[in-house]
Amino acid sequence: MLRQFLMLLVGRCLHLKERNAKYLQLKFSTSTAQREEEAALCSCVTIMSNMTASCQEFEVTVHTSPGPTCGTFNHLWLNLIGSEGETPPIVVNEDDRHLLSGSACSVRIRASGSLGHVVLVRLRLEAQTGFPDLNWHCTQVDVLRLAEEPGSGPEHPETQVFLCNRWLQTADGNVELRSEKLCLLRDETEEKLKQHRVRQLQHQQKLIRWHEFVDGAPQCVDLSSLSELGLNLSYTHKSPAFDLHPLKGFNARVEPWTSLKEFETFFVHIGHQNSTARFVKAHWMEDWYFGYQCLNGCNPLLLHQTRVLPPNLSVTSDMLRPFLPEGSSLEQELQKGSLYLLNYEVLDGIPANVINGKQSYICAPLCLLHLNQQGQLVPIAIQLQQTPGPQNPVFLPSDPCCDWLLAKIWVHSADFYCHQLASHYLKTHMLGELCCVATLRQLPEVHPLYQLLMPHVSTSLQINYRARTELLAANGVFDKSVGCGLQALPHLLSRATQRISYRSLCVPDDLSDRGVDKLPQSYYAQDAQRVWDALHRFVVSWVDLYYSGDIDVEQDSELQHWLTDLNTHGFTHSSDPSGFPQIFQTKAEVSKFVTMFIYCTSSLHAAVNFSQLDFALWMPNCPSSMLRPPPQVKAAVTEEDIMSFLPDVNSTCRVLITLALLSQPTVNFVPLCHYKEAIFRGAAHSQLVDKVQAELQAISHDIAERNSQLELPYTYLCPGGTENSVAI
Repeated sequence: MLRQFLMLLVGRCLHLKERNAKYLQLKFSTSTAQREEEAALCSCVTIMSNMTASCQEFEVTVHTSPGPTCGTFNHLWLNLIGSEGETPPIVVNEDDRHLLSGSACSVRIRASGSLGHVVLVRLRLEAQTGFPDLNWHCTQVDVLRLAEEPGSGPEHPETQVFLCNRWLQTADGNVELRSEKLCLLRDETEEKLKQHRVRQLQHQQKLIRWHEFVDGAPQCVDLSSLSELGLNLSYTHKSPAFDLHPLKGFNARVEPWTSLKEFETFFVHIGHQNSTARFVKAHWMEDWYFGYQCLNGCNPLLLHQTRVLPPNLSVTSDMLRPFLPEGSSLEQELQKGSLYLLNYEVLDGIPANVINGKQSYICAPLCLLHLNQQGQLVPIAIQLQQTPGPQNPVFLPSDPCCDWLLAKIWVHSADFYCHQLASHYLKTHMLGELCCVATLRQLPEVHPLYQLLMPHVSTSLQINYRARTELLAANGVFDKSVGCGLQALPHLLSRATQRISYRSLCVPDDLSDRGVDKLPQSYYAQDAQRVWDALHRFVVSWVDLYYSGDIDVEQDSELQHWLTDLNTHGFTHSSDPSGFPQIFQTKAEVSKFVTMFIYCTSSLHAAVNFSQLDFALWMPNCPSSMLRPPPQVKAAVTEEDIMSFLPDVNSTCRVLITLALLSQPTVNFVPLCHYKEAIFRGAAHSQLVDKVQAELQAISHDIAERNSQLELPYTYLCPGGTENSVAI
């Protein structure tokens, strides 16, 4: 009926237009009465035309995600917000329309006034009396503007897509969606969209707050329970089954292993299917394999080339001459760059834990290694404490075999603490959470870097909260079984944070600064460089899509606020003279910085997390605690004594259970640079994603080819097995 009425109005308007034209052509001799009549008719034309133009009709389609729990009984209220007005809210799902899993629910909306261009879609869930209040997962909302008359609009009008891809609940109140197109603040043309960006960030800053876990370390999200995180920042972790049965029967054995043979029997049951662990067991006493692990073990980040020895390392040229090439000297080898150092000074004076009622011990060793003429990196001197003196001897390969073996075990123990808390937790988990919180607080969802970063960092909030409340809390594994326990935890994290430099987090700089980029057997370095390069090219191309020049970077206030938030709550205590950028001035700076976050939360995490069980299953290779003090003299230790230094039986099993759970990739993991989010399916974005995936696939192929020639393959940085984020 209304359409027929409008058609009559249009016809009447055409007639009045003709008369209006005549009125404009009236001569001054026309009577006043006639001119008044025609003027009135002209006003009628204007009113009727406005009525016709202001009646806009839209077909709105709401898409419910296909998961089995995505539908809801709740009423969905929806209204369109245009540049000139908005429609009153209507209920989408009534009568025969329902929000079922995987369904599309369409409704027609007519604007009674001038709406202009649709800029936002507002959604609100309302519980329906008598039905459960179920959360709802929405994929997107499509808005199609219908022509007022057949043939009066384009033949195929464009559908506006308002992406959602999130859970909604009644407690959310109004949720506003904007179009799928990403843009910087300077590119916003609608005032309402500028205001929407501001409102979104204000809401996020109230919801997502900073919290200090350890003084001097990067801050985390402020949560009192995991439920506060909300559905959209939570995820379900599915791990493959791992047979923990052989480990669970040892909880009552609060005593040392009786002998290495007893531990070998234990290992047969827990490590027989792990080829890397079997290789570790076969070679852990050999010096070449000690050096190999510094390059390709679970902590390949500490070894660095040295051309000047630390003054507190009590070695002389004569002392080391037997372990250097004939005719060479300590000074010559330093000059050649063939000497490398492990320095665990960050552990000096750290309080040691009490485990099973026994005092444990922590040392802070210095270990000097030499790259020999066979291309092997071998240890040639170990000093167990930082302060030189007669009770702190330097152990050498020529010492009694038990002395030399025990000295290497002490280094492995120190490496366990630095690996777990600095290389693993700080540089991947805490870094990812730092980035996630700052991104949620300072970048609106429509910002291109928000969309690029969140798939790599969003899972860090949940997994880190669990780590803080379970693993790193009272009665957790660090409290009960690790020599570097809860008392030592804040000291080590704070000190490690002070020693982090920006360059140490950027692969090309780090490998070059440490002098490991050219070592022939440094497979971590080789693979890390290639993966970083592929990620960096991807990020550069993404940045190029939205920043025309460096001036756009400087003028992006949201980006600058994001960096300020990261610096304020992150590495403010870093001692690196170059430091983290304090302001972005170029696209190159932004690209490198974003690549650093993506690499650390994906590939670096894969290298330091998924390797740890392989190297720790043979426990003497990676002891989580030492129950006797470091030796102060030589030739005082027997083979039987060595087992008394190592963790008790129950502590060994408790740590291995934890590492087994943490080292299993999730069944539902998302591979590196694979994205489920719809924003990555757009033409420009999908081209970049396809390109980086092809590069990463080629890297995976090359790694597989190389590994086929190695007795011990290095697989941890293979992109096909790398998870997109820190999810475990």
